[in-house]
Amino acid sequence: MTTPTDIIVQPLMVAAFAEFGDVIELGDVPTVMINRGNCARFSDLATLSFVEDGRCGISLFQAKPYAMPHTLDLLERHPLGSQAFIPMHTQPFLVIVAPDDKGIPGQAVAFATNGRQAVNYHRNTWHGVLTPVGTEGLFAVVDRIGGQGNNLQEHNIASPFRIVDSDQLLA
Repeated sequence: MTTPTDIIVQPLMVAAFAEFGDVIELGDVPTVMINRGNCARFSDLATLSFVEDGRCGISLFQAKPYAMPHTLDLLERHPLGSQAFIPMHTQPFLVIVAPDDKGIPGQAVAFATNGRQAVNYHRNTWHGVLTPVGTEGLFAVVDRIGGQGNNLQEHNIASPFRIVDSDQLLA
């Protein structure tokens, strides 16, 4: 039996994640103050994209936790719509993505959120399954609902990778 190749978790940063999607987090300055100055609104933090016949939907996902190190043996993508994962908790979670390499995933990269970040995957971005670590996670998910066509493609990884959190970013 072969040993899986290690992928080291890194902090989720806007520039490093840009090719895969948007990091949704508070900026330094709100777009506008609302509610008589009691609420800072940070507007338009992700670019949602859906093909014509689907619609934007909001769902709740309750995900079981994964242990670290994590074995990565499956990636998926959604060709007909972007997909945003917005945690309803402040626990970091694992974000795994890979570039497209002629229709299959290329080399995967793993990020840890800081507990105050969400992500929006661009259409056609290969990504791991929803991966809370240590504790169960509740997420609001904004994605394409309905319409024609298959909006889920899965790719089983023949030689799995091991995701390692050497800096304890997910602790």
